[in-house]
Amino acid sequence: MLTLDLSGKTVVVTGGVRGVGAGISRAFLEAGADVVAVARREPDTLPEVGGRTARFASLDVRDPAAAQAFMDGLDRLDVLVNNAGGGPFLPVADGDLRTHLKIIELNLAAPLIMARAAHTVMDRQPEGGSIIMIGSVSGVRPSPGSAAYGAAKAGLASLTTSLAVEWAPRIRVNMLTLGMVRTELAHLHYGDEAGVEAVARTVPLGRLADPYDVGAACVFLSSPLAGYASGSSMLLHGGGERPAFLDAATVNKEEQK
Repeated sequence: MLTLDLSGKTVVVTGGVRGVGAGISRAFLEAGADVVAVARREPDTLPEVGGRTARFASLDVRDPAAAQAFMDGLDRLDVLVNNAGGGPFLPVADGDLRTHLKIIELNLAAPLIMARAAHTVMDRQPEGGSIIMIGSVSGVRPSPGSAAYGAAKAGLASLTTSLAVEWAPRIRVNMLTLGMVRTELAHLHYGDEAGVEAVARTVPLGRLADPYDVGAACVFLSSPLAGYASGSSMLLHGGGERPAFLDAATVNKEEQK
């Protein structure tokens, strides 16, 4: 259970109604914050913890005017988590070019749009605010099959460090760089339960992240405990990936026996 108390704080989580976003919303609810979960379409159920439920706001985070109108309608804003994003498996030479451009728009342009709109609210508050970008290891290593997504996440890392300088000291800006997370859509990426377990064995900690793991890290980064953290990228990948050459060397030794 989280022990950090964010009572009275208002937190906006984009894509906060399912998957990783729902885990983030629940973690902030547990910490006592008032959570606004943003998505284009309202889900059948909203994130809930202990009788406290996130509020829902319908918003296309790629629309600058709509984003600004949404932020202007808030009484206060303490934390923005730019979580909305993602993209299908699609090699660059395949599919329509517009699809690749839309992936970049959702994963890079939209966080910029939302952060800029949030700035207008946070900058006039005496206590400022905190912005957390949800990045990916795809932005720091080759990402075949999702190159546009990886490129956008690499750009998001640069945006994070730049905004941390531009908006200091009133607004802290950090990024969580995620590895593999087990959500309700994990089967689309890793196959059946056996496939998920096989992938999990490649992670040093022996499992995929739970969405709540991501939420707990977001709560920490937005709390006074991380009050001196800005412009940073926190790796949340269970220890990373075992280097491929180690497995290749092991196979070669076995073949030589």
